[in-house]
Amino acid sequence: MLVPVRITSALVDPALLDLPWSTPLEEWPAQHLVALPQGISRHVVRFVRLGEYVYAFKETRERIAEREYDLLRALERIDFPSVEAVAVVADRQTEDGEPLESVLITRHLQFSLPYRALFSHTLRPETMSRLLDALAALIVRMHLTGFFWGDCSLSNTLFRRDAGAFAAYLVDAETGALHNSLSNGQRGEDLEIARVNIFGEALDLQAAGLLHESIDPEVVCEEVVQRYERLWHEITYEQAVEREARHDIEGRIRRLNELGFDVAEVAMSSIDDGRYLVRPKVVDAGYHTRRLLRLTGLDAEENQARKLLNDLDAYRAESDLTDEQQAAHRWLTEVFEPVVRAVPAHLRRKLEPQELFAQIIEHKWLLSERAGRDVGMRHAVQSYLSDVLVHRPDEQAVLGVDVPVVG
Repeated sequence: MLVPVRITSALVDPALLDLPWSTPLEEWPAQHLVALPQGISRHVVRFVRLGEYVYAFKETRERIAEREYDLLRALERIDFPSVEAVAVVADRQTEDGEPLESVLITRHLQFSLPYRALFSHTLRPETMSRLLDALAALIVRMHLTGFFWGDCSLSNTLFRRDAGAFAAYLVDAETGALHNSLSNGQRGEDLEIARVNIFGEALDLQAAGLLHESIDPEVVCEEVVQRYERLWHEITYEQAVEREARHDIEGRIRRLNELGFDVAEVAMSSIDDGRYLVRPKVVDAGYHTRRLLRLTGLDAEENQARKLLNDLDAYRAESDLTDEQQAAHRWLTEVFEPVVRAVPAHLRRKLEPQELFAQIIEHKWLLSERAGRDVGMRHAVQSYLSDVLVHRPDEQAVLGVDVPVVG
């Protein structure tokens, strides 16, 4: 028997109505669920497949669910790296009329992992370092946007591979708030929450024997704050330059672009000794991502986009093509797409195409260094497929791609 519910949804899918809403989420039958790794959560969370996609269902109070839904939708409109809010299901009750908590539904981020699933045995220092870099960059981007998280932690973050690094995505906005801008006090409070949460998470890993012996939990929680402060300073500090030193301003903008941030305008004011105070207005991260998308239509993480653009620029130089759009089209059809098509069907789900191509570029460089000459893309592709990709663990279930229904 179907029990009436109220659904507020950005997804038009009648299949939502057929789910067992009169049953508490933790008691849902297996045929509706997908086995995916979960982070630590205060709430009952289950993964459910609807059509081609996998969604995360979280039980919580109606007011909290609706507020988080609205906030995630607002973050989506400004292209912030977070999970996508899909629906809120309210007015749930059992078949006996007992009230049940509401459910917030978000789309599962493909090729993403909670931090505890990024290692199988021991979290190595270099992996922890890349995670902290990604988290620090996410918090900086968040604070530039005017978003106060209120519960910053590794557990509330999802990570995607990004050409040897990681890209971080916000997965829980329950305690967040979006403002026009944040004060130093608000930023400091967010960082202190991050420090405490990450210290606890590192202690938890240490107690479980999953933290490398060289990693000190106290150092880890301080390190993420230090990385944040270095990046925040580089993006926001006022720089004193000589009147004629235009190249200093251009160099500052190039450094910010290399860090992945777009500069919309530059504010300048004169000071007593004849110099200028310069402060770029950073609008958002994703400089390389947006350029690659504009030129090729490929949507990639920032480091992936940087590597693909470097390869595109090299192709353009070698081909003597002056028109950037023409070069991008030819690179896409003559280089990128043939490489992706060369991967056998049974190996294509191990990595998304942009990450695969970025790794092949790196593999080609290593082979060329070893050989003392350019080995060529064809040889690099075949070597990567046979020597690297075929030996990667089958991560389809972990990554949420083509996951079979449990039942």
